[in-house]
Amino acid sequence: QVQLAESGGGLVQPGGSLRLSCAASGNIATINGMGWYRQAPGKQRELVARINNHGTTTYADSVKGRFTISRDNAKNTVYLQMNSLEPEDTAVYYCNTDIVIMSSGQPVFETWGPGTQVTVSL
Repeated sequence: QVQLAESGGGLVQPGGSLRLSCAASGNIATINGMGWYRQAPGKQRELVARINNHGTTTYADSVKGRFTISRDNAKNTVYLQMNSLEPEDTAVYYCNTDIVIMSSGQPVFETWGPGTQVTVSL
């Protein structure tokens, strides 16, 4: 019912920047929270940043001051601007929505995108 599609990942040198995008599709009326998580090899998936439908943001301590999350409600899209990237940021980045209200009024809980690889290396 709700599909998430990430884009913008890739290989970048330390100190570089990338911008991730995630577009939600389906017969969507409203989206509550949207966020980015990441999972590095051998590690658990962790929160990177979230933004609610009022624009309130939350960041992991490790990315504060370097990453910025934003959203375009008209496009059902969330972005993650990543600056000053470090090798420790290497991971698969996943887009998430917590509650989506469909045009029918039906709620859809916890949707994940397939992920996009971000590699920070020389």
